[in-house]
Amino acid sequence: MNNDQRRMFLAVALSAAVLFIWQAYFAPKDQFGTKKSSVTTAVKNTVEPTKNNPTTDNSNTTTSNPVSNTTAPSEELKTYTLENEKGHITLNNSLGIVDFSNADAKYDFKKVVGENDSPFKIFVKVNGKYTRVYIDLIQEGNTLRGRNDALGLNFLGTLDQDERFRFNLTSGTPLAYRIEFQSEEKMLDNRQVRYFTFLGNKDVERFEVGDEDSFDGQMKWVGLDFNFHLFATVFDNKKVVRTVNKNGLLTVDIVEPTQSLDTYFIFVKKNYDLLAKLGDNLQLSVDFGIFGILAVPILRGIQFVYKYIPNYGVGIILLTILLRIITFPLYYKSIVSMKKMQKVQPELTKLKEKFKDDPQRMQKETMELFKRAGANPLGGCFPMLLQMPIFFAFYQVLYNAVELVNAPFMGWISDLSTKDPLYILPVAMAIAMFAQQKLTPTTSVDPTQQKIMMAMPLIFGFIMKDLPSGLVLYIFVSTLFGIIQQLIVYKATD
Repeated sequence: MNNDQRRMFLAVALSAAVLFIWQAYFAPKDQFGTKKSSVTTAVKNTVEPTKNNPTTDNSNTTTSNPVSNTTAPSEELKTYTLENEKGHITLNNSLGIVDFSNADAKYDFKKVVGENDSPFKIFVKVNGKYTRVYIDLIQEGNTLRGRNDALGLNFLGTLDQDERFRFNLTSGTPLAYRIEFQSEEKMLDNRQVRYFTFLGNKDVERFEVGDEDSFDGQMKWVGLDFNFHLFATVFDNKKVVRTVNKNGLLTVDIVEPTQSLDTYFIFVKKNYDLLAKLGDNLQLSVDFGIFGILAVPILRGIQFVYKYIPNYGVGIILLTILLRIITFPLYYKSIVSMKKMQKVQPELTKLKEKFKDDPQRMQKETMELFKRAGANPLGGCFPMLLQMPIFFAFYQVLYNAVELVNAPFMGWISDLSTKDPLYILPVAMAIAMFAQQKLTPTTSVDPTQQKIMMAMPLIFGFIMKDLPSGLVLYIFVSTLFGIIQQLIVYKATD
């Protein structure tokens, strides 16, 4: 077997493993529950300890904003809660957001953004440094109004009926703002990682909380993304920003001073259709990867099945079988080509031994052998590679679709977004993959390579044991149906 053929075969055999391995590093054992925050029934006006924490400015800007002699608002923190039938938001008189909920969220706000007193804060540049903004607030139903006469700053905040908290700051002179998101790094058993995420110059960028990253450019929205939920602020227009992520703190400096900072906040589960309805390309926070053009139709297919059979596990099974049927012609060509290559292996071994000192002659004789046998070294690989975009797209859908959160399948699987608690599906998947590996024609006589290939099902089973059970279900059904297709091909070609 020539070196090019061996390398190609190994690349295809191991390509799927790479996808899962990068998801499988150092997963902790803690998994939070699904406790929802209770909606406040009365307006809170709780006095908290003073927290005046000026943030130093790391930029080279020397512009300062004059402060009038008017008495500044009290820096004694008070909290205010706005609520409606869909949820509530609690913020303080420093415009820090303390709590947030809506009826559609599956998890408590603090469990998503982290256990911080105020995961969102805002600062204004005064005399060359950024300092907290304090506002004298008055509540009028679902609206908060307030002023800071020392800065000539007016605030208006409204909780509307479409899950948005609208947030507006205006001033007589342009002011430079900084916003901060505070959290801590977290990874769950289902490999969901807490990110700072934002829509940058063109695409969505993701900084893992706890890492050190930076970004300069335009930004439309920014927030915290964790376990199928998004807490974000959306600007009225794209802002030019300088962003630094360090030690769980994301600072976003709005470069151009403005007389009006107009944004809105959301805290929602990352339902693709809901985010698309909200607009501002928020649906891009659902990470469908580079094959999003295929992922969205796959999601639509699962949703379509759910309309008639209200079980997402059944939807995964039926759509997996449908995709297997659609890609069967490619699979057929791949297996037939691999069988032809298997038949010529003894002759290839003889050629390799006979012309080991004459590489050019060996290459010529090898190509003539392939031509006589109708075999193509790439014939078994190329059709499989064409199927990989569908596989990756399906993987991304099942890994990111909020529809699977708390969605039961059967018996012991009560949540398709979390791991199989009894590990039945990963074990069944590993067994099915081993059976398929035994049936697959081997095009190598190298015993080491054969041992590696036979060990792959065990490696896959170990990697998949903590991944969402919906994803494991897909791979198990795909493998099982692939075995059936393989037997059909053998019967037709023997």
